[in-house]
Amino acid sequence: MTLKRPTRRDIFKIAAAAPALALPAPLQAALSAPSAGGNPGHFRFDLGEMRLTVISDGHLLLPTSGLGVNAEPEEVQALLARYHLSTEENYSHTNHLLIETGAAKVLVDIGSGNRFMPTAGRLMANLEAAGVDPYAITHVVITHAHPDHVWGVRDDFDEAILPDAEFIMGRAEHDYWMQDGLATSVSQDMQQFVVGAVNSITTEGLDWTLAEDGHEVVPGVRLIFTPGHTLGHMSVQLDSGDRSLIALGDTMTHAYMNFDAPDWVTGFDMDAEQTVATRRRLLDMAAEDGIAVLGYHFPFPGVGHVIREGAAYRFVPALWRWQG
Repeated sequence: MTLKRPTRRDIFKIAAAAPALALPAPLQAALSAPSAGGNPGHFRFDLGEMRLTVISDGHLLLPTSGLGVNAEPEEVQALLARYHLSTEENYSHTNHLLIETGAAKVLVDIGSGNRFMPTAGRLMANLEAAGVDPYAITHVVITHAHPDHVWGVRDDFDEAILPDAEFIMGRAEHDYWMQDGLATSVSQDMQQFVVGAVNSITTEGLDWTLAEDGHEVVPGVRLIFTPGHTLGHMSVQLDSGDRSLIALGDTMTHAYMNFDAPDWVTGFDMDAEQTVATRRRLLDMAAEDGIAVLGYHFPFPGVGHVIREGAAYRFVPALWRWQG
């Protein structure tokens, strides 16, 4: 059977109509939002000597037709139903990591600001609600240049939103988006991604550090080359004492599907074969070495461990602790 791969235009078109979708009420894993007030958009924990805070930028609403595009649609629907998830709407969290170690404050990704979806763009407000002064952030690592990870780099005046921080991106990622003529060589639905990435990278007041695999941001925080979702994607590995954690970026975007069916890819993965190879490498490493993981689009706060189950895996959410 030949599968029709949904374009990004298809995905955004359906996403715009997402609030009107009638979702089946029974057997849904999602809880309703509070009727008054809101839940906190941050969560703190320690990793060795590092203090970590997960801060939400909000959420994205996308159609499930963009999931498992190399699998039979019926199989994708069955997997979602098995986990009591909507078979129509993918409600995706956006979990940013703030790393405090020594005098450094390192933020992983900068969110989408007000340029992407109205349900996102809450990173700066949630940082302040968590008692974090955004202007005290010393480093910002960009895992890749998709809208929800980098479009928030500039304010309404097109100037750098955190002008005093060092901004770091993988050299291969930077070079891909900045190559001459890219916007005219990609499909029409991809052009907005290219223009948005270029506008973000060339924001006034930014000087980029272009990094290679293994680049040390600060002691204990280094970048690992994890291509596939984008051609220059970087993840962030933290090591403190005998504890380690990998901020996965978008190497894995679904806390159930990517583990249960690690060979399935999404409509946003640029290189399907490389996506799967990178994902399996990270899953094996996390399972074998006991490395914790943080999924940017996993259910908030998105932190847990990986266990192997035959040819598949399982994400085990970390147990929250309210006091040290």
